[in-house]
Amino acid sequence: MSEFVDYGNIDFESIKNSNFIDKSGLLNVLNNTIGTENKFLCISRPRRFGKSVAAKMAYAYYDRSCNSEELFEGLEITKSPDYKTHLNKYPTIYIDWNRFANIPKNEILKVAQKRFVADLKKSYPFLEEQTSFVDALSEINEKTGDRFILIIDEWDMLVRDVEQDVQDVYVNFLRAMFKSNNANKLFLLVYMTGILPIIKIKTQSALNNFVEYSVVDPGNTAKYYGFTEQEVAALCKENDMDFELMKHAYDGYIIGSEKSIFNPFSVMQSILKRSYNSFWTKTASFMAIETYLHIDADNVRSKIIEMMNGESIAVRVSSFRNDMKNINSCDDVLILLVHLGYLSYDSETQSVTIPNTEVSEEFENAVSVAGWGELSKAVNSSLSLLNDTINLKKDKIARAFDDYHFEASSILEFNDENSMRCAIILAYYAAKPFYNIFHELPTGKGFADIVFVPLPNSQRPAIVVELKYDQSADTAISQIKRKNYPASLKGFSKRIILCGINYNKSTSKHEVEMEVIE
Repeated sequence: MSEFVDYGNIDFESIKNSNFIDKSGLLNVLNNTIGTENKFLCISRPRRFGKSVAAKMAYAYYDRSCNSEELFEGLEITKSPDYKTHLNKYPTIYIDWNRFANIPKNEILKVAQKRFVADLKKSYPFLEEQTSFVDALSEINEKTGDRFILIIDEWDMLVRDVEQDVQDVYVNFLRAMFKSNNANKLFLLVYMTGILPIIKIKTQSALNNFVEYSVVDPGNTAKYYGFTEQEVAALCKENDMDFELMKHAYDGYIIGSEKSIFNPFSVMQSILKRSYNSFWTKTASFMAIETYLHIDADNVRSKIIEMMNGESIAVRVSSFRNDMKNINSCDDVLILLVHLGYLSYDSETQSVTIPNTEVSEEFENAVSVAGWGELSKAVNSSLSLLNDTINLKKDKIARAFDDYHFEASSILEFNDENSMRCAIILAYYAAKPFYNIFHELPTGKGFADIVFVPLPNSQRPAIVVELKYDQSADTAISQIKRKNYPASLKGFSKRIILCGINYNKSTSKHEVEMEVIE
């Protein structure tokens, strides 16, 4: 059976038999480039965001050795006027570098080329003995005129976390194949997918004839990787799942013009296992984050703390070299984490955020082993503070904030109400899996400082927090009631806790007053 050439559509058939989301519109993007100057494409997204599904779909569509018309029946691509023009019409090669994951990195290219050539010989028996993949393709082209569609999945496996000499050899292999004079003769389309964009040499892409669509700059491919809000809503309705809980756990990615992209792997696992647990983060070690927290450590640390508080952080994209070895600044760390899927990048504001509770938990794990003792202690004690708040233990809450203020003094300065708000959010970090947390939420006749809205089907009360600085907790409670902040929460919870917190700068003490609306 073929490994890489004339492989057939069996993989896509298995995908179609699952909870398939129609992303076949991507094929229009690819079809428009066939045989043109833009026929070299690289599309990068975080792991488990549907890259392999798309690659297998493309292979089933182009491969001339099979008939995939039944598989594509009813899909978006069938509405295109040139749908059948390209359906199963081309000699197609599919390379998934993960197939070589058990081979030492410095031997992969040699072993892979030998297997590529052996597989080509099954379809082209006249092929002479060759050790070079590109030479074998050239011989086939000279004797038959065939031009190939080449699909490469996980293109960047040999530039991520490898020795520099392995990376250099691999990049030179790609350059020899795609930047040679024969490249236009050999290929009608080259479609590569990976986690990272194409590595930069100095400031230029190593393969500057490629058109790139990354998670930072996705162009017209934004909606084809990850699930949109409409797609997840339909899945939830079909499978009797709670959309709001799904959104809280797995939404939050902004990809180009798509402002609400869900992690597809986690959504599918959630439906399969009928729960809203963390799935995607368990497929790779959080050490992938921890390693980079020590680069430009002070700056990275302060930015991560702000993001754990729900803030967005401005970031510069241009310095990142698209590899995991040349990471030199806080901006490099943050953009790498975007490509890895741990942060979301908004191109309009040029800023990054932690997208959802699933990823937030991973940052919590990371900082607990990164030597951030005071932050780790604050996060670990957060659940007790939340429970004390629900149980109206205002004296314990006040003492907890006094202790927290002391522990957190090296993280955040309590010099005004804004910094106090940031500190309070961090202190209530444990609330994130159970609540939607809003800053300055429009309620009643004004804006409440912090509002905790319980997730659907939760028995937890809503919480309205008003902060005062060098005033009084009674003043905070009076403001909540005078401006009727709880008015807009009555549909979310039968019980609303009002919590007024005042910080006295001269005594470094907190005062807490609480009331309950049933």
